[in-house]
Amino acid sequence: MGLLSYSVAIMPDFFELSRHFTAEERAVQTAVRAFVDARVLPVVGDHFEKGTFPKDLIGEIAAMGLLGCNLHGYGCAGLSDVGYGLAMQELERGDSGIRSFASVQGSLVMYPIFAFGSEEQKRCYLPEMAKGEIIGCFGLTEPDFGSNPAGMRTTAVDDGDTWVLNGTKRWITNGNLAHVALVWAKVSGSDGEMRGFLVPTDTNGFEARSIHKKMSLRASVTSELILEDVRIPKDAVLPGVKSMKGPLSCLTQARFGIAWGVIGAAHACFDCALDHAQNRVQFAGKPIASHQLVQAKFAEMLTQISASELMALEAARLKAEGKLVPQHVSMIKRHNVRAALDIARVCRDILGASGITLEYPIMRHLCNLETVSTYEGTHDIQTLILGQHVTGIPAY
Repeated sequence: MGLLSYSVAIMPDFFELSRHFTAEERAVQTAVRAFVDARVLPVVGDHFEKGTFPKDLIGEIAAMGLLGCNLHGYGCAGLSDVGYGLAMQELERGDSGIRSFASVQGSLVMYPIFAFGSEEQKRCYLPEMAKGEIIGCFGLTEPDFGSNPAGMRTTAVDDGDTWVLNGTKRWITNGNLAHVALVWAKVSGSDGEMRGFLVPTDTNGFEARSIHKKMSLRASVTSELILEDVRIPKDAVLPGVKSMKGPLSCLTQARFGIAWGVIGAAHACFDCALDHAQNRVQFAGKPIASHQLVQAKFAEMLTQISASELMALEAARLKAEGKLVPQHVSMIKRHNVRAALDIARVCRDILGASGITLEYPIMRHLCNLETVSTYEGTHDIQTLILGQHVTGIPAY
């Protein structure tokens, strides 16, 4: 698996962070950026408007090695964490829905199989998932339990040679695309045991229902999963974890990618607004970029983008050294998503009425970021995680 060949310059880098990147990491950023320019940006606005996902891009994303790209072996690209982050950043510069597809596949399904699965499960699923021939989804959130996943009602009953699953999952990215669902459930009769089950989506009793009428992540597949007496073999369970540590560790992986990804959305909005401000002439024949209020907005946005980039890079370094803890990831997810959302709002303001149309990417990113702020742990949940870290007192 390798990076497709496109030729394009890398976006401006205020603190020249790219000097810290390896040649491979720079090549990843360049190639994925070119792919987004050539294949994503020309079509994603129409997909967003229609509420459809560009399924024809899955094969190309896989061919670039971007599915599970920071996993090693089993047909995965084995990129560094910085390389992974840069890839997610460039995908989200195209659209949060495209990055979400890759994040769910890699961080929420492939990663737990890699970390907690049996050798047979790894060999069965990971190579085909890396090639995009098996698509997965992650079933944790329920209609009544989002921020409190431990309260889930989905159950797994040990029935001799099989497990029987019952429950409902909601807000599941890739649900109607998936060939396999990683479903988290409480084991009936146990003392709070939580297990992950690999459920083929063609199993009797399993149904995925598309969620429509979304105003955000419209170029993404979002589903509800219904499990009614779904019977699966005993070897469908991930053997390496029996507690909330399993799904929570997956969320940490996903949040890391999100924190990198939203930088791409912020850059897309910033670049669009800057181009507009330099060319939009008002008041005495001057571009609006020449006015103090507009320049103050760009100065603040550049500062926030730079801070986000620096935090993400330091988190990647800690991750490579084995020193990254969930609280680090909560901070960068919390800060970077909020910064990107604020930047999108300011950029929409700079474009005036034009900012609300799909002729420009800003309103699309703004709507998407409202969801990104919520999923994989809301802004407030990340705040409470950090508050507990500082005080030692849980406030949940």
